Amino acid sequence: MSNPNMIGLIHNEVMKMASKRRFMVVVAILIVLVSMFTYAQYREIQEKIEKQGTLDWRVDLQQEIVDRQNRLASSGIQDEARQFLELDLKQKQYYLDNDINPNYPGAPTFIRIFFSQGLTLVLPLLIIIIMADVVSGEYNDGTIKTLLSRPVKRWKILMAKWLTVLLYTSMLMAATVVVCYGISGIVLGYDGWTAPILTGFQVSPSGEFSTTYIHTLPMWEYLLMSVGLAWVVTATVGTISLMISVLVKNTATGIGAMMAVLIAGTLLSSIGSSWTSSKYLVNLNFDLINYLEGQAPPIEGMSLPFSLTVLGLWTAACLAIAFWNFTQKDMY
Repeated sequence: MSNPNMIGLIHNEVMKMASKRRFMVVVAILIVLVSMFTYAQYREIQEKIEKQGTLDWRVDLQQEIVDRQNRLASSGIQDEARQFLELDLKQKQYYLDNDINPNYPGAPTFIRIFFSQGLTLVLPLLIIIIMADVVSGEYNDGTIKTLLSRPVKRWKILMAKWLTVLLYTSMLMAATVVVCYGISGIVLGYDGWTAPILTGFQVSPSGEFSTTYIHTLPMWEYLLMSVGLAWVVTATVGTISLMISVLVKNTATGIGAMMAVLIAGTLLSSIGSSWTSSKYLVNLNFDLINYLEGQAPPIEGMSLPFSLTVLGLWTAACLAIAFWNFTQKDMY
């Protein structure tokens, strides 16, 4: 018998999701992706050994610095690319001058890189696969009438679904860490949790590289911050998926709409600097980990508090629209 309290409602939603086995599909996708990336990194290591004859990180970093210098010396480079290369060059030089390996070999570093590179597309896509039909699936299965005929207020039903979205977001973060650590460690080793990582890189309004707030963190603490920021982004995408699932009764249409949102964000990131108002779009604020790494924001004036605020406002707006439609409109 279904339990009408919130814990019971969440339990019912979890059971529905478990029966679809979407999460297991996502874990399988993660295993394939991480295995491919691990192999790619293994091949990169072998190529460095063949080319440089050593795995000394200082030699590797010096080569990257020379590469950045050569690219900056070339003519015709765009201003945005120049700013990125100059900042990246100064960061690498700072690591070298302070004798800190920015890519300490080991599974924890692999986790850091995977979250950094997968935050804007891979992780949002995975939560969409899990949660895209959280409401529209009730229409497809023909269970919407049974669901709404229960002696439970509609807002509680939708709240349980949203809390389930947050629960699966947390499970996705945990699964990503476990899969990355377990697979990459086979090749890279499992050490590196206490390796120092520099954060606090900043660019002043005049474009100057600032070292005022640079400080070191142990890898485990940096990873906690990275995973936390990734959770915020993924939860936002999950909330948008919930809203679209309420508004669009067809699951395929809902997934298509969310895919369009992600793809549009990728395209907008390349032209964002010429359209300053785009900084208020949800997509342009996905790359929160860039702020930890000290990379220049896509648009001047953006910062970590700004992006967190924008994501929070989008989440609140999507929840408001979803709850209004679910509680006030005819859902049959």
